[in-house]
Amino acid sequence: MLLQNEKLVVRQLEQKDSSLLAKWLSNPVVLEFYEGRDNAFDIDKVKETFYNREEGEVRCIVEYEKHPIGYIQYYEIDPDARELYGYADVPDVIYGTDQFIGEVDFWNRGIGTLLVKAMVEFLVEQKQADRVVMDPQTKNERAIHCYEKCGFKKVKLLPKNELHEGTYQDCWLIEYIK
Repeated sequence: MLLQNEKLVVRQLEQKDSSLLAKWLSNPVVLEFYEGRDNAFDIDKVKETFYNREEGEVRCIVEYEKHPIGYIQYYEIDPDARELYGYADVPDVIYGTDQFIGEVDFWNRGIGTLLVKAMVEFLVEQKQADRVVMDPQTKNERAIHCYEKCGFKKVKLLPKNELHEGTYQDCWLIEYIK
């Protein structure tokens, strides 16, 4: 278990979680904001994407009141991303995160804010992160609002940064500074 508070647990991804990821990442409502509705996952794609890669990401399942409800990953920002984001000459320890709540019944209940705040605290305290960054699509206003409630600020626009549903989407680089 990586972190825990009164209602939330974040634990490392296990093999048994593949069916949860396949369920969440085949739901068009979730895919509208994560991966794209034209990019549904089955078990094989989940295993290839989430289990057969060694890229430095720590992949985790989010549980709320003992129910698995979502996914989060964190990673130290690599030199290519530092260059893209404008941090090539910044000596700070910088981590990134990506997350989604896959159980849509748990949307709009403040759980995303609870999760992001807890992860930022974990990264700052346990990984000595000076900054935490994300690059949500500009049209994902609900997520951006959540991140801003957690202390993130928009840093710069990343034009045509992410291929989503056949079109390159603009994203915001947002950061939390310790």
